Amino acid sequence: MGDRSGAGGASGGSGHGGAAGSGRRGGAGPTDSGGTGIGDRSGAGGGPGGRDGAGHGGGRRGGAGAEGRDGAGGRVAGDVARVLRVGAQRLIAAVLDCEKPVVAAVNGTAAGLGAHLAFACDLVLAAESARFIEVFVRRGLVPDAAGAYLLPRLIGPQRAKELLFLGDTLTAPEAQGLGLVNRVVPDGDLAGTSRDWAARLASGPTRALALTKHLVNTSLDTDRAAAFAAEAWAQEINMTTEDAREGLRAFADRRAPEFRGR
Repeated sequence: MGDRSGAGGASGGSGHGGAAGSGRRGGAGPTDSGGTGIGDRSGAGGGPGGRDGAGHGGGRRGGAGAEGRDGAGGRVAGDVARVLRVGAQRLIAAVLDCEKPVVAAVNGTAAGLGAHLAFACDLVLAAESARFIEVFVRRGLVPDAAGAYLLPRLIGPQRAKELLFLGDTLTAPEAQGLGLVNRVVPDGDLAGTSRDWAARLASGPTRALALTKHLVNTSLDTDRAAAFAAEAWAQEINMTTEDAREGLRAFADRRAPEFRGR
């Protein structure tokens, strides 16, 4: 676990907008939903990093996966699979595997990879004007960027198939109703709310948060016995941290804890 592992940030729907980092040490994760800069940003959880940071998209067009690439011939067999492995799949895996909680702030339209990048994040904020589109079927393509992996785990296979088969546009409130978005806020409040959430995460017991993220993510792919064993070991590990001891002292003293990420 990183020393002061905090919250990362990712944009869910920016075509050209950059990320706005905040905080003392800028612990932002991937910030470009358009799929650019993957090589530099895919190691989102690689080190201790900062204790806070949030990104938001400023563009009006969402990022695309394979559906945004030229369909011209002349490719060598295996090119498409290789591009997906080292590009979109690597980016999504970096968010899922990042020890920091990653907050997505979606502004505008998140389509294809842009939508899946948001759905891979731990917490998703969306502006009222945000839209989500499973655009692949509109182009005659199979969903990529982990869409067929993420969606059934988030909303179940039947609703996932509806989105992937029909490609209908989801408004932000509709996405929230399905459980794909945590909270919908007015457009003007998006950046401030995402920074507030990142600050709350960064000031918390960050090692406990990292272990909690790991337990929740892995629970979807394991049985009850393995999940119970992982929970017990996570608690055992966490009890060695200063933050756990501080939390227990604060409870006994009837005061607010002062966590330090250690």
